[in-house]
Amino acid sequence: MKNFEGFGLHRVLSASLKHMKYTTPTPIQEQAIPIALQGRDILGSAQTGTGKTAAFAIPLVEALLRDERQHALVMTPTRELGKQVMGIMQQLLGPKSNIKTAFLIGGESMGKQHAQLKRRPRLIVGTPGRINDHMERGNLHVDQTRFLVLDETDRMLDMGFSVQIDRIVKHLPKDRQTLLFSATMPKNITKMADKYQDNPERIAIGSTINVAENIDQQIIRVDQDKKYKTLCAELESRQGSIIVFVKTKRNADRLAKKLKENDFKADAIHGDLKQSKRQRVIQSFRSKNFRILVATDVVARGLDVPHIAHVINYDLPQMAEDYIHRIGRTARAGAKGEALCLIAPQDGRLWRAIEQLLDPSKKSDGYSNDSKQGKKSNQKRRRKPHRGKGGFDNAERRDNRSDERKPYKGKRKFSEDRQGEGKSSDERKSYKGKRKFSDERQGEGKPFKKKKYSENKNADSRRYEGRDSSKDDASSSDKKMAGNQTKRSRNFAEGRKSESNGGNKPAGKRKFSGGRPHNNDGSQPRRVKRSSAPGGKKPRRAA
Repeated sequence: MKNFEGFGLHRVLSASLKHMKYTTPTPIQEQAIPIALQGRDILGSAQTGTGKTAAFAIPLVEALLRDERQHALVMTPTRELGKQVMGIMQQLLGPKSNIKTAFLIGGESMGKQHAQLKRRPRLIVGTPGRINDHMERGNLHVDQTRFLVLDETDRMLDMGFSVQIDRIVKHLPKDRQTLLFSATMPKNITKMADKYQDNPERIAIGSTINVAENIDQQIIRVDQDKKYKTLCAELESRQGSIIVFVKTKRNADRLAKKLKENDFKADAIHGDLKQSKRQRVIQSFRSKNFRILVATDVVARGLDVPHIAHVINYDLPQMAEDYIHRIGRTARAGAKGEALCLIAPQDGRLWRAIEQLLDPSKKSDGYSNDSKQGKKSNQKRRRKPHRGKGGFDNAERRDNRSDERKPYKGKRKFSEDRQGEGKSSDERKSYKGKRKFSDERQGEGKPFKKKKYSENKNADSRRYEGRDSSKDDASSSDKKMAGNQTKRSRNFAEGRKSESNGGNKPAGKRKFSGGRPHNNDGSQPRRVKRSSAPGGKKPRRAA
């Protein structure tokens, strides 16, 4: 098929395609669009930059234009990809379309998105996390959505969105059309297709692990501390827009700041930036306000900027598959591009994984033959036999180790009986350490001489020699209890005597033996109730 007119599309959609200068469909579009227009499920995969977005966007917009009751939902892994998908959808719908849309992504106001949902949109594009948040709050109902698209599904699973996707799909009607597109096709994608789709049509265009032919790949082996100097030299020698990929968000900010200090027009983008800031950076990069974009893998997929001429991997990706998506940001729509990797000695393992992904039959150590230092650092370390104390040099000695075992000669000298010489326990030598215990513990029968205790030992306490134990056989605790009891008895007797003598002690100063209080004459005091007057105090007892 040479153009889109053969698909029999709606007149509004055909006019939009002509305005967007979409004349000839790509291979993935040529195979996917007719099947999707028939209402069948699709499991599609193709290389990055081959037009997968239009492959599902065109039949989706056609369904919305043909049926006014149709609702569609598109889920993407990142905000940037979602923004790109929404932009293409709005262009296909046309400027005067009555079909309302909603864009639900993180980093934007929930109230603003809630206002979009109140208008009852028929097309919703967003990330799984924010879509699930609106569903839990009751702002979004998808029970009438019969057109579902999962774009870059492998990336969504890598980012941990499988739980949110399951919750969303449970609320969708079973009678629906599901299009699932992915750059790679691992086992978890096929399992998801079996779970969500009904007899899908498998469409694969080219190899998903091969780089586009119009990308010139280059590598430079350099030490880590010389990477920045090499990067500056490459930036000065290259023309056109450049994306520099780094590993972390902090490195993106640092590298962009450093490049600005060296008079390079650069800016950074990563996941910690607010959505409004990220949009401004991308829009400024599209408008060529600056030439160098320092980015993390947040823009490794979905960023479609036609004038990107070079991709530089300042840091290699942690996953080999991300390398294909990174360099796929250049050479878009049949153009030519260049991809450069700066490989340090510690990047050998990551580069080997990338090489094996691109060419499984190639066995590489990650370095060329003339790089002795890198080759040496990446050789597998073979485990050598242990040659320390008590170790064995080879397998023959390990087999005969019971016959060649020698007595242990450490600081503590144990008897030869532990080494199997056959001496009895009576011949063992006593321990000669800093603390000299009696030989009684070693079986010689001599008395213990460290501490001298008296022979007259009591069950409650022990007394050292030199103390006269004949004065009192009772323990110190018993003596104390007896003394306290005697003192109480003496006080009681003195108190009774003072009462019988007419009470020489003043009132309130005497010690009573116990019981209820009484007057000096022995009578009980009369009880007086507390005064009911406000602030009144308890009166004294009457005499």
